Amino acid sequence: FRRCSQGLANNYTGHMCAPKGPLRTCPSSSDSASRPPDTSLFVPLAVKSEVAKDGAVGEELTQPLDKSELLKVLNRFYKRKEMQILASEQGLDARLFHQAFISFRKYILEINTLNADLHIILSDICCGAGHIDDIFPYFMRHAKQIFPMLDCMDDLRKISDLRVPANWYPEARAIQRRVIFHSGPTNSGKTYHAIQRYLEAKSAIYCGPLKLLAHEIFEKSNTASVPCDLVTGEERTFVDLDGRQSSHVACTIEMCSVTTPYEVAVIDEIQMIKDPSRGWAWTRALLGLCAEEIHVCGEAAAINFITELMLTTGEEVEVRNYTRLTPFSISDRAVENLDNLKPGDCIVCFSKNDIYSVSRQVESRGLECAVIYGSLPPGTKLAQAKKFNDPDDPCKILVATDAIGMGLNLSIRRIIFNSLVKPSVNEKGEKEVATITTSQALQIAGRAGRFSSVFKEGEVTTMHHEDLPVLKEILNRPVDPVEMAGLHPTAEQVEMFAYHLPQATLSNLIDIFVSLSQVDGLYFVCNVEDFKFLADMIQHIPLNLRSRYVFCTAPINRKQPFVCISFLKFARQFSRDEPLTFNWVCRHVNWPLVPPKNIKDLVHLEAVHDVLDLYLWLSYRFMDMFPDANLVREIQQELDIIIQTGVRNITRLIRAAEAQVPEAVGPGLTSPSLRRARGSKAHPGTSPNMRPLGSSLGSRLVQEGLLTQELLQQLQKEWTKEQKQPTGVAKVSAGMATKNKKKKK
Repeated sequence: FRRCSQGLANNYTGHMCAPKGPLRTCPSSSDSASRPPDTSLFVPLAVKSEVAKDGAVGEELTQPLDKSELLKVLNRFYKRKEMQILASEQGLDARLFHQAFISFRKYILEINTLNADLHIILSDICCGAGHIDDIFPYFMRHAKQIFPMLDCMDDLRKISDLRVPANWYPEARAIQRRVIFHSGPTNSGKTYHAIQRYLEAKSAIYCGPLKLLAHEIFEKSNTASVPCDLVTGEERTFVDLDGRQSSHVACTIEMCSVTTPYEVAVIDEIQMIKDPSRGWAWTRALLGLCAEEIHVCGEAAAINFITELMLTTGEEVEVRNYTRLTPFSISDRAVENLDNLKPGDCIVCFSKNDIYSVSRQVESRGLECAVIYGSLPPGTKLAQAKKFNDPDDPCKILVATDAIGMGLNLSIRRIIFNSLVKPSVNEKGEKEVATITTSQALQIAGRAGRFSSVFKEGEVTTMHHEDLPVLKEILNRPVDPVEMAGLHPTAEQVEMFAYHLPQATLSNLIDIFVSLSQVDGLYFVCNVEDFKFLADMIQHIPLNLRSRYVFCTAPINRKQPFVCISFLKFARQFSRDEPLTFNWVCRHVNWPLVPPKNIKDLVHLEAVHDVLDLYLWLSYRFMDMFPDANLVREIQQELDIIIQTGVRNITRLIRAAEAQVPEAVGPGLTSPSLRRARGSKAHPGTSPNMRPLGSSLGSRLVQEGLLTQELLQQLQKEWTKEQKQPTGVAKVSAGMATKNKKKKK
């Protein structure tokens, strides 16, 4: 599927695999175990200055304490090296020792009545009858009150020990599974062969990275008279009218069951096991699925690692290698000008602004184009793909992001990279911009000349000639091998952490968990920044820990303010134990909605679609609190049609946006690199001064929300005012001219 069956049967070679080359030596897990925790994550708790239970007995037995003398004693205690060494043996490093001392000193000096034993000890020291080291037990008692993790550090380390994740799945370890790796580039038929075995099995599960892929297998399976259910985060579709589960299921990989037994399991795009954010889902599926046969499909760069990983479960890997069914070549010439576009061309951009700009310029040449990018609803993507693929439709050009790399069947003749630089998020959750990897380039380039399309040969090139040698170098490099698999703390592990640290916030619990986590060289802990972002957002809302954890695992786009506001409102309404009804949702999103009048409206409609997705996602976790999933799904389908209408008229929306945004404020606010029209010269018949959308820096700042139109207009006024006033050299020149006139007179 996604490929035609003709000519595929003999397109692979099969063999049992030992990894090519030596196995990597994993770092010793003892190094991880002995690693000191990141104590900057330990947040001190406030200790209330309560009245001593035994009253003022200490004062009656000795005498009142002199606060100034007491301060000198405490400072001497703090400076003693012996005390710092003793404290470090108890888990207090220099940072924690200092914080604990500050809190302890404040407690001693501010409390009205100390406990009798501590009062007597301090009185003896002040009088010279006791030793200053006698304070240490009371100091440590206070330190453990404000840092409760000190008393349970061993337990916390055991809970966060992630060194043997294979043991988390006893049902899978109880059977001897057969693992088959279908290896090959895009358009090689590897997934087709795995799905053939899926259809032949008595029971099977397909696990894919995208809803579109799960939908595709769901439809193909039922078309082949193999009853199949669909399970995604936001949707459950059972083909049995009574709601009984079918023997086959197609799901997104996060939704796969690791307790249900199957004859066959298919895990698609296995190389994503290294993904910084979602890799844990592939690790969980590979180690945990209870299937007699596990068919994994992906790049050859993952073979050695998967083989090595399966050694930890005692399972061998059989590798079946496939070659590409249709060739694609790298062009010797860049396109350079949009006038050189041909039917079947796909221009790949890595930002929405470039999508808008390029599509505007394409249609200004009288060419109709389809548009596909990541934040579009699945229905809109499929509609745009259908429009582009239809031989009778006048649309022959596609402008898209790398969202076309997976999940869509497209009839593309030539892939044109508008840029080779892509924004991304690294392992630390930080934004960065980097040249695309070989794996990404091959995934996108492989969409040209598909076996099942009308173009039997594909071509790849760039828009700008300076990018072409860079693209050739990228595509000729070997793909970086997969070296590690992602892991993520489970709800159960977080709950056990919370039992020991009941007053810590969820975000802080996750930070401490990651800090203490122990992994061997095969694994890494996935990026938890999105999780922490949501946890911090709803920290002030009273929720039990399990509900809070589930809310924080919701797949939302945190870049969309309306989605974040909706998430917050959902959590607040949930905490009040008030069901989120259909009418409540309609009021919140201002339903019914109208077709977009400009790009800003279109972006908002996409955000509303995401909000409805969030409702559906939560409805399968809290059915009683989100009771109207069917009604919400109906209006979401209507919204999808409205968005499709907007995308079909995207150039009109862009023109409307251009009319609302003033042109360049002035030369000082326009970057030459932004002024350059992407891949085109001025089109005949247009004004030579016309710039494409996004060429003005002011325009881009407004579109990205970094500048309001009011501020832009104010800057324009100030610029005009400055231009009228002579400054710098202009003032000197004016002064010289005046002097010369006086001399002549």
